[in-house]
Amino acid sequence: MTSRILGLVRDQVIAAIFGAGAATDAYYVAFRIPNLLRDLFAEGAMSAAFIPTFTKHLTSSGKDSAWRLANNVINALAVITGVFVVLGIVFAEPLVRLMTDNEFTSDPTKLALTVQMARVMLPTLTFIALAAALMGMLNSLHHFFIPALSPAMFNVVTIAAAFVVVPFMPAFGIAPIVAIAASTTVGGLAQLALQWPTLRSEGFRYRPALDWKDEGLRRVLLLMGPGTIGLAATQVNVLVNTALATGQETGAVTWLNQAFRLMYLPIGLFGVSIATATLPAVSRHIAQNDRTAVRNTVVDGMSLMLMMNIPATVGLFLLSVPIVSLLFEHGKFTAADTLATAAALQYYALGLVGYSVVRIASPTFYALGRNRTPVVVSVVTVLVNAALNIALVRVLGFRGLALGTSIAALFNAVLLLYLLRGEVGGLNGTRLLASVSRIVVASAAMGVAAWASSSALESWVPGQAVVMQIVRLAGSIGFSIAVLAGAAWLLRIREFKEGVALVARRFKRTTR
Repeated sequence: MTSRILGLVRDQVIAAIFGAGAATDAYYVAFRIPNLLRDLFAEGAMSAAFIPTFTKHLTSSGKDSAWRLANNVINALAVITGVFVVLGIVFAEPLVRLMTDNEFTSDPTKLALTVQMARVMLPTLTFIALAAALMGMLNSLHHFFIPALSPAMFNVVTIAAAFVVVPFMPAFGIAPIVAIAASTTVGGLAQLALQWPTLRSEGFRYRPALDWKDEGLRRVLLLMGPGTIGLAATQVNVLVNTALATGQETGAVTWLNQAFRLMYLPIGLFGVSIATATLPAVSRHIAQNDRTAVRNTVVDGMSLMLMMNIPATVGLFLLSVPIVSLLFEHGKFTAADTLATAAALQYYALGLVGYSVVRIASPTFYALGRNRTPVVVSVVTVLVNAALNIALVRVLGFRGLALGTSIAALFNAVLLLYLLRGEVGGLNGTRLLASVSRIVVASAAMGVAAWASSSALESWVPGQAVVMQIVRLAGSIGFSIAVLAGAAWLLRIREFKEGVALVARRFKRTTR
């Protein structure tokens, strides 16, 4: 939660200082290059390939064997990502031209700024790849807090740079937003550094050893190949959106980026957290050849995730305007920017459940050794998304890009779940359907409460002062959550009770 909230603060600071214009469009386009590579090669495919293999070594051969594998993987990642970084720096301009519309590249100043920032940010790939390896090791060793907190360092560094470094950039003849790009790379290094002490306390010692013939390393790399494609759908879809958005009006790239980040907040708080805890458990059950436990673990994780993210979908859709207004409408970010971002957020929110399901389902296939399935599904999803976006952008403009991406995410999730059924001997369909039905009813009640309370508070607490906005939004969200809790209690939703009990136990332990 700390990491995600700081991520929001980071976006707020950038929006307030730079608004939604050519500079921020250039930054977000440039950021897509290292971010795409990071998600494909570092966090996504690396985690899906490394965690099951590392867990197997840890379970069957002990820590010494796991440490040898970890050193091989870390050094291999440094070499592989280093090659990608160098190639990216050399070919930054062709990459930017490839992922943008002619209207964007026709402005030489904007193009030069985008290329410059892409080159500055590309080394982030290596730092984040290594940080993802440390995160996988710590998760397998049952450490979740520090790895989950480590991305917060990236946000802290960026926020600090916005206030400390940005004001001095013009004195050196450098565009102020380049400081934000540089802070991205420094933040990646900080993310790596935060996790190192915890891993050392577990007994890990780095060794500059690299054996390309090591069986464990070869397995990780072989899984990463198809894993890169299998987990690529979300990021490639966002890349398609960025390319198409650059052909829309100035600010469209920024509106879509801010909306996507807001939509992804519940996934970061709940979907990713649950998936992060689920994958090591699934990997252990597979290593023990316990398919029943695998199925139950996946279903439990899925049910708990849906309990969190179905209500979040309803809330984001109905309260999009007050949320965006409160968070971003400051400084150079205007009321028109708020309405545009809120519209994109509504369409993105429709795919929230799809994104969350994929976070659990896709890595499960790799843990099961079924590498080809998510690869095929991912390729099909990318094609579906591209077709939808090209068609919908002509009708709805930049909003169509968000809608097309959401439909593709839901398609991806449904297809993966259908195929996962056969791999784990079913998904306890009756139980899962009963849970989802109750969650949908409770979420509908919450939605009515959100709409009614928001409308009432607009009349009772008028004005656009920040305090008034906070009172209105907090009142709406608080009332909505109370109604959701009441409905969940009446409907006897097991996942809600389990979620509350888990939080209560953790709070009790922390307090004690």
